[in-house]
Amino acid sequence: MTQQDGFSFSDLTPDLLLDALDSIGVRAESGLLPLNSYENRVYQFSAEDGARYVTKFYRPQRWSDAQIQEEHDFAHELSEQEIPVAAPIIHDGQSLHHYQDHRFALFPSLGGRQFEVDNYDHLEWVGRFLGRIHRVGQRQPFRHRPTISLTEYLEQPRALLENSPFIPDHLKAAFFTDLDRLIDELSLRWHTDWQPLRLHGDCHPGNILWRDGPLFVDLDDARNGPAVQDLWMLLSGERSEQLAQLDTLLEAYGEFADFEPKELQLIEPLRGLRMVYYMAWLAKRWQDPAFPRAFPWFADSKYWEGQVLAFKEQLAALNEPPLQLMPQW
Repeated sequence: MTQQDGFSFSDLTPDLLLDALDSIGVRAESGLLPLNSYENRVYQFSAEDGARYVTKFYRPQRWSDAQIQEEHDFAHELSEQEIPVAAPIIHDGQSLHHYQDHRFALFPSLGGRQFEVDNYDHLEWVGRFLGRIHRVGQRQPFRHRPTISLTEYLEQPRALLENSPFIPDHLKAAFFTDLDRLIDELSLRWHTDWQPLRLHGDCHPGNILWRDGPLFVDLDDARNGPAVQDLWMLLSGERSEQLAQLDTLLEAYGEFADFEPKELQLIEPLRGLRMVYYMAWLAKRWQDPAFPRAFPWFADSKYWEGQVLAFKEQLAALNEPPLQLMPQW
């Protein structure tokens, strides 16, 4: 386990948080309200200027300064094109700040209600803005942030899980047999015949707020990859429902950017990559007290029994025909 894996934010006391904000001339008048975030620590507060802000303290050693700055620059590049994203505030020419051993950023507090995944008008709006986001993302790739790869999403997680204490002994043989079958199948079906572009990277419904239109938040997982990575997590339900959702998204998306239909073959492989990566992410972060509190089921043998079943289901999904575009495409 690395220093990063065992890091727990234990020294991130209220006094340190307030002193860090004070170091950039921001004085909180309210308390600091923790928001849902596990990888980083995120707080909302009201300042003496009457405005509400959100501050994010980054997990040490996860991203380099250059990688965080690329995230910030991408957000500002999108904002300049009037695309609704949560972009960090620039103070004295900087959006990334340092205090003692911590790095943090300040954002305006931008509220909104939940994005309705079953609302086709909402999907149409989101499709248009994803097309605009990707049109900007195509200008140049990230130089410092990673590109989606089997190494990051399969090989490294597999190695970490092999040394994990969480998988019950009586399940290990079945777990790793089916995990390796899934990894082999994902490796066969993965291809890199796509145009890499800068992505949101984690565009699930929880990262889209609604306030007279969509607001995209949390670019923390931004990276290079295929366009479909920012689309597939918005699909849900039976195959017929997913086809209708996909048609709505891509018809709107196509108003601003071209979509390569062969990327649809990557939807189930990307789902499988996320499944393996997610398990390893939880295991890797377990020493952070926030994780056992938020995910207590992860240490339960029933969870791991369920994963063996999930591997089989994902293998079956990989052998189904990929989603296809409607005839007009």
